[in-house]
Amino acid sequence: MARSNGDGGRAVPAAFPPPVDPRREFIKRELDAEDERIEVGVAIVGGGTAGLACANRLLQLLGDDPETMERLGEVPVAVIEKAKTCGGHNLSGAVMRPGPLQELFPDLTREDWRKQGFAFGEVTKEAVYMLPSAKRTLRIPTPPPFKNHGNEVISVSALARFQQAQAEEGGAYVLTETAATQLLVEDGVVRGVRSGDKGRGKQGEPLGNFEPGADIVAQATVLAEGCWGHLTGAAIKEFALGEGREPQVWELGVKEVWKVAKPLDRIIHTIGPWPLKLSSRYGQIGGTWIYPMKDAKTGDDLVSIGFVIDLEYADATTSAHDLLQLFKTHPLVRGVLEGGERVGWGAKALPGGGYWSMPKLTMPGALLVGDAAGMVDTVALKGVHHSVKSGMLAAESIYAALRRGESSFAAYEDAVEESQVGKELYEVRNTRQPFQKGFLQGGPLVNAMIATKGRFPGGRWAWHRNDAREMFVGDTAESYPKPDGKYIFDKLSSVFISGNQTRDDAPNHIRIQKSVPRPVAETWRWMCPAGVYEIPDDAPAEGTVDVIVNYTNCVQCGAITAKGGRLTTPEGGDGPLYQNT
Repeated sequence: MARSNGDGGRAVPAAFPPPVDPRREFIKRELDAEDERIEVGVAIVGGGTAGLACANRLLQLLGDDPETMERLGEVPVAVIEKAKTCGGHNLSGAVMRPGPLQELFPDLTREDWRKQGFAFGEVTKEAVYMLPSAKRTLRIPTPPPFKNHGNEVISVSALARFQQAQAEEGGAYVLTETAATQLLVEDGVVRGVRSGDKGRGKQGEPLGNFEPGADIVAQATVLAEGCWGHLTGAAIKEFALGEGREPQVWELGVKEVWKVAKPLDRIIHTIGPWPLKLSSRYGQIGGTWIYPMKDAKTGDDLVSIGFVIDLEYADATTSAHDLLQLFKTHPLVRGVLEGGERVGWGAKALPGGGYWSMPKLTMPGALLVGDAAGMVDTVALKGVHHSVKSGMLAAESIYAALRRGESSFAAYEDAVEESQVGKELYEVRNTRQPFQKGFLQGGPLVNAMIATKGRFPGGRWAWHRNDAREMFVGDTAESYPKPDGKYIFDKLSSVFISGNQTRDDAPNHIRIQKSVPRPVAETWRWMCPAGVYEIPDDAPAEGTVDVIVNYTNCVQCGAITAKGGRLTTPEGGDGPLYQNT
């Protein structure tokens, strides 16, 4: 039974909303004077796989149309990326369906991808296991969504760096270490974005190195912020893009990269129930991956290993990071990692709502691509190819509209719906929702949905928001192994190897209510893979507690926004610097 907040209230995170007003804070309605603006043709917010696919495809089209290129001005395409380099904040499994990337760069072979260092080999062998317990392993026939023969194991952070180089070679202006903090909206049309200030102190005061932001005005704006982009959230509210849709729901993945003693010859997935609780009371649904990789420069054999959990759970002591550490104690995993060395770590939330949760994709002057639009198939654990394809479709729609002198990109909506993006997401439109009933009760329905591509039981299955679930302080944490610094790791040492370089005197970019019921505070404390949230040692065991926010630890995974807080954009250049995730 959940503990109360001391006044009879329930420990539901949504009842304690963060102090934030997206439309007032994150939308700027008056543009700076013309001589103070930065004028660009197309502004792309986010230098991940979707945003850079959009940039590269757009530059390909403009390269064959110098007249339209000239009309877009001295900077036809600008990519605005808050990390130190494109890919610095990107993380995924990832096994990618190769088609869209082959379409985007037709002159490159898959062997060329491997030489570039972002791809590691074609999948030729795979195995799927059910783990009944901490010791037992049961291999099962590979479910259709997990069939990956012919797909490619990649690093999305390395892919983004490659795409950045291609875009810059094609004429894009890539502004790294630059946060987009406000959406410029004038007379109901998106006119671009405002870049964030740099060099402010903890209280927002300008320091000696202070640099003010600027209005970046564009003829078209692409929101490619990835998961939990705060401009995307503001745009969804401002333009009612979520009207008639299901609420978005989220998952959290924590990943490690290991240098291993012997190469892994196949990709591996496990689907539980261990190390999660079977009881629907806990609400725990998740799975794992183990993928082979190789360091192209050193020749070292590597392994990507990760744990993903739905943020629908109810036990406040659920921790994706610690569940990954627990998963590593299974004999199946020890057999892969034993004698190896951890060389990378990271965490990222991802949209899990699928087809019914995707917002309207366009608004006057702007559109959404990739994870910002919720284009992830969480049944097959696939999103990279959708990001690339949606970026290409966005570029083609923008190019056609700009040639006609229009600011409406509505054709993009139909293009996505008719593409493999729309078709694949539609097939799994109802596949994850039954798990809201729990693993045992929802499993048979999920299998029926997969077998019939959503036709049976059919209809439109609803979601409820992750923060609407009542939390209780359970016993999941009792099984977490103690860190030894060699095989099992704590959160802070993990943040260290992520390359996180947030200034100690930077302003706080995390919004939460500081005084909340104990189960809500425990939820944030355990959920955060970077140890951002702490509960004082002298806090009461029940009732309301005050939460300490160590925001400089934050790796910007975004999970807090799913469970009652809000992640906003930090100063440009802050956060992790992922290399091989």
